[in-house]
Amino acid sequence: MLMTATCVVGLQWGDEAKGKIVDLLAEQHDCIVRYNGGSNAGHTVVHGDQKFKLSLVPTGILRRGKQAVIANGVVVHPPSLFEELDRLRAAGVPIADNLAISDRAHVIFPYHLREEAALEGMSGRPIGTTGRGIGPCYMDKAGRVCAIRVGELLDPVHLRARLDQIVPFKNRLLAAAAPEAEPFAAAALAEEYARYGAALRPHVTDTSHLLHEALRGRKRLLFEGAQGSLLDLDHGTFPYVTSSNSSTAGLWSGSGVPARHLTKVVGVIKAYTTRVGEGPFPTELHDAVGEQIRQTGKEYGTVTGRPRRCGWFDLVAVRYSSALAGADTLAIMLLDVLSEFEQVGLCVAYEVDGERITEFPGDVRRLGRCQPVYEWLPGWQKDIAGCRRLADLPPAARRYLDRISAGLELPVSIVSVGPDRDQTIDVTQGL
Repeated sequence: MLMTATCVVGLQWGDEAKGKIVDLLAEQHDCIVRYNGGSNAGHTVVHGDQKFKLSLVPTGILRRGKQAVIANGVVVHPPSLFEELDRLRAAGVPIADNLAISDRAHVIFPYHLREEAALEGMSGRPIGTTGRGIGPCYMDKAGRVCAIRVGELLDPVHLRARLDQIVPFKNRLLAAAAPEAEPFAAAALAEEYARYGAALRPHVTDTSHLLHEALRGRKRLLFEGAQGSLLDLDHGTFPYVTSSNSSTAGLWSGSGVPARHLTKVVGVIKAYTTRVGEGPFPTELHDAVGEQIRQTGKEYGTVTGRPRRCGWFDLVAVRYSSALAGADTLAIMLLDVLSEFEQVGLCVAYEVDGERITEFPGDVRRLGRCQPVYEWLPGWQKDIAGCRRLADLPPAARRYLDRISAGLELPVSIVSVGPDRDQTIDVTQGL
């Protein structure tokens, strides 16, 4: 009785090129849904001869006839959203009734950005956030008293009353960290955000109801996770994580769609590992090899432009995250980046405190002491960007994919050999 619902989720520390997979799978689905995160997420999608950098808007917006949904688990910064929508319109992408925004999604205000900067500056243990106000907005959501939802932007009188209550408290709070900063004015914020509300009104709706109606209408849903599973607030490398459930754990609460409707989980992984911000990273390479991966893979943040930390593939970490996500199949991205190396490394275990382990530690202090145990495989040193079938790949590249698949006990369904949509090997022909 249940129709197909698919979730595309990153299995590393984000930046796994999930946007390309969502774009590819969107053709076979009717609704594409973002269920967590905010403008700290970044997807780069090559669509035809154009490159799109998306943060808040679901990747499905690039497909005509598809419903793109920003669900209740997302936090929305209206200025960033309108910048993104303006760029899409300028590129000829239609934005009309194909974009729905949850009235329950929470709103990021300028004081959230300043609060995040203050917290990072005062902390003895910086997390390395994007500075987009995501964490403080989720803090207000959990605290309830200072939280404002998208639906509240549609009522200017109510919005002014709420900000009259919240802004004085925020000003007092922020004055302790930055006494020289100019305080926020509730009236000005209310006027600005009421304008955003008026502009968003055609898109704001009860997206949980919309998605349940879609299921009843036998529509197919595609859920798009932001960040990666190792950044999950509950299950990632806490505290060096994002402020939402970025694994499939966030899907139910972040969309209102029960997990029992989910019939396929596509776990997206890079052929190597990257991380942005602080936190332990056992396979990080602090040498010329790491720099070569960064330059070849153009490993710089879509949102911030920050250089990403790079290292070899970590089977221990992804074995944990794939089990957490309930992954059914793998999409292996950026395999072409490794084509220059004589040999490639796979981390198959850790050594820590005199012990060899194959389980991913939950304590970041222990994870920070872990040293990778590598298995080395021969490289292929051939350009694979033109490969379109698995059989076209060099034997060494095939062996590398097979070793990852065997180590994770999951089949590989998609292999990406370049940024363009057609630079993709569909292993199964069934996705």
